[in-house]
Amino acid sequence: MTPRPNPASDVMTVRGRRLAYTHDPGVPGRVPLVMCNGIGSSMELFDPLVAQLDPGRPVVRFDVPGIGGSDTPKLPYIYQQLALAMRRLLKNLGYPRADVLGISWGGGLAQQFAFQYPLYCRKSVLVATATGLWMVPAAPKVLGRMMTPRRHRDPEYARDIAGSIYGGSARRDPEGTVNVLHSSMRATPVRGYLYQLAAIGSWTSLPWLPMIRQPTLVLAGDDDPIIPSINGTIMARLLPRGELHRYSGGHLALLTEPEKLAPVIDEFLDRGSPS
Repeated sequence: MTPRPNPASDVMTVRGRRLAYTHDPGVPGRVPLVMCNGIGSSMELFDPLVAQLDPGRPVVRFDVPGIGGSDTPKLPYIYQQLALAMRRLLKNLGYPRADVLGISWGGGLAQQFAFQYPLYCRKSVLVATATGLWMVPAAPKVLGRMMTPRRHRDPEYARDIAGSIYGGSARRDPEGTVNVLHSSMRATPVRGYLYQLAAIGSWTSLPWLPMIRQPTLVLAGDDDPIIPSINGTIMARLLPRGELHRYSGGHLALLTEPEKLAPVIDEFLDRGSPS
């Protein structure tokens, strides 16, 4: 596979705020894939996955407000506002339609974008995610550890708890998981993290999930303490064109073992597209 060039980060003013993003244009004319990060994560977290995807696929990544290189707003935001910002970012880059991929917290944003802009979203990929406020929850101990950004800011603490919250390969190799989380990411601001918690804490897709008509791939791990795998089954059944792919691994398998899941994503996105 021909390696992708490393696109430089840039900043665009969207709705009056500076939004940090990267854009790999890939092959002209192809539908881009816009990626939505997990909680507390900057766009660099997707580096391992992007390196494994079809190099001709255009890819757009961005930092949500208060994370990475994006401005921190004075007040919290909701998913609907972020979906609008995504739409304007893509429009400014010249894309009339896009595919969307979201992992964990970003999976909620991907669902919101697909529902809010059905004409602009062609397909969606939902990874290790659920329906927000109304979902089958994680164990209380896991939820407690998710309430602060400490694991993003303290590598030693992250190593201690990696197996218990991320599951999968993090149980065998917590050091490797922490390296993925910390090697390219910037420090997570507490206020930006709390804004993300507020957004997911007041949101659910459960009532309107059956109204998402786009083809949707749901990726669910069989050892995911944060998002119990039953959530993937529920989502795939509620989505009219949902397709469940259950993989052997934990919450971060998309990033720690991208060579296993990138081909599944490429096949799904290319299915039915002209060669």
